[in-house]
Amino acid sequence: MLSYGAYTAGRDRPGTNWVYTVRSSALLRDFFGSLALKRGLENGRISPSNAPEQVVGRVAVADEHDVEAALVAGAAAARQWRREPLKTRMRMVEEFRALVLEKYEDIVDLMVAEGHPRALARWEMTGLLANTSPDTRTWLAEQMESTRIVGPRRMIIRRVADGVVCLNPPQNATVANSMLGVWALAAGNALVVRAPVSAPLGVLHAMHELVVPALEQVGAPAGILNIVCSDAQKTLDHWLASPLVDDIMYFGGSDKGIAFGAECVARGKKPVLELAGNDTVVVWHDADLDHAAEALAESFHGSGQVCMAPNRAVVHPRIADQLLERLRVLASETRPGYPEDPGVLLSPVLRPESYFTVLEQALSGGAELVCGGRRIDVDGCVDDIGLFLEPTVLRVDGLKEAIGLDAVQNETFFPLLPVVVLEEAPDDELLGSVIDFVEKNAYGLRNSLWTRDESVVDRFVTEVGNAGLLKVNDSHIGFLSLLPSHGGDGLTGGPGGEANYPALRTSRLQGVSIADGIQPREAALEALTEVETTQ
Repeated sequence: MLSYGAYTAGRDRPGTNWVYTVRSSALLRDFFGSLALKRGLENGRISPSNAPEQVVGRVAVADEHDVEAALVAGAAAARQWRREPLKTRMRMVEEFRALVLEKYEDIVDLMVAEGHPRALARWEMTGLLANTSPDTRTWLAEQMESTRIVGPRRMIIRRVADGVVCLNPPQNATVANSMLGVWALAAGNALVVRAPVSAPLGVLHAMHELVVPALEQVGAPAGILNIVCSDAQKTLDHWLASPLVDDIMYFGGSDKGIAFGAECVARGKKPVLELAGNDTVVVWHDADLDHAAEALAESFHGSGQVCMAPNRAVVHPRIADQLLERLRVLASETRPGYPEDPGVLLSPVLRPESYFTVLEQALSGGAELVCGGRRIDVDGCVDDIGLFLEPTVLRVDGLKEAIGLDAVQNETFFPLLPVVVLEEAPDDELLGSVIDFVEKNAYGLRNSLWTRDESVVDRFVTEVGNAGLLKVNDSHIGFLSLLPSHGGDGLTGGPGGEANYPALRTSRLQGVSIADGIQPREAALEALTEVETTQ
């Protein structure tokens, strides 16, 4: 089986307390038996040498000494790495991307073993390729450093690495989000990653297979990357208290995340927050309804446990019935199953109580159930104790009625999509209402629009400032070269939140002037001379 200790200063640290990963399909077939196997390995009752095939690997749980050693190693390496030319650090990203292409299926297989449906794991890996494409690298390099000759001076505007960046990925997409740290490294930072105890193996494996060799290829110093599998709260508290930490990239819910960001600022750390999303998809009367319905059905990928999935739709009354029928069919075709099956898109929802609370509140508030609303088992059969939820579509008539529903106003992390049907009114008035509705969303991750009318597109793009990413006539969840995959304002990114390019968010602007033969007394008055010559 795979076996990883904490990784600090370029080497694995031996561990004694281990977390074991049992293949998720085995858990679905025999949950209690697989759980007993996992617990037996972790408490020492079962020897690792006797572990059956369904045990994929293990990761050592780091203690406070490992957590501190990671910070010390990062701080020691940060200054040396920052001195490396930007070209070298960008070549590291290029090497990383080449390794993603080479080891694509290997990483996907491990993500599947940890519970990602294969189709979802492949989608997440395409995000790594888009986010490190040649176009993306070129644009970010231009943002990181620019030189101009102005008279006798060489002017440089550059971004300088913040120092030691600590990354706390979410439990639902650990591998893909931990890989965002590559861009913090490209900015010249040292990186410390906390792999969650609930799902650490994919993070450790991907880091060792993709990031470590990419850094070695460009001669990066040992200690520039450090990885620990550790308790979340204890580690975050350690990071907040440590003078060695400069930035913390935090993924999580909005309430805790906003409060954590405030604590970071109070402790002198820069927070880079990736919190909840409540994305809106607007479908206008002239949209391609087949394509729009497919984009809306992306709400059910991973059972909606994906922050960038559509959370609510607003549709023109003229096409509402047609669109809902298409969406009902697509929802019925979205099925559960074992994650190895390439046609499976639904993941288990382990705590479905909040789903039923939100659903009941919506129905009592006037929403109509189009489809779904029940628990199902791995075979798709209705089961009161099933681990999956049916893809659920609600119809809500009118924006005013929608405002009071939790299903519409808050992020829901399960396969439930409310479709708000606009009231009959002139199109110009309706579009104004829709834009106002989108702009008042407390979250700001992604928003998208479906229409063939260029004037509608122009108005939407011009007037909608809410969201780190706007998409028009496109997959809502699809990754694109050059454009960001994460980031936003409001409850998504907190105060100062914006489209998240981690290389830019974990660095700061600095201006440099290099001159020869300048007389300081005259230089101090240059601006005044310019004023006098224009008068």
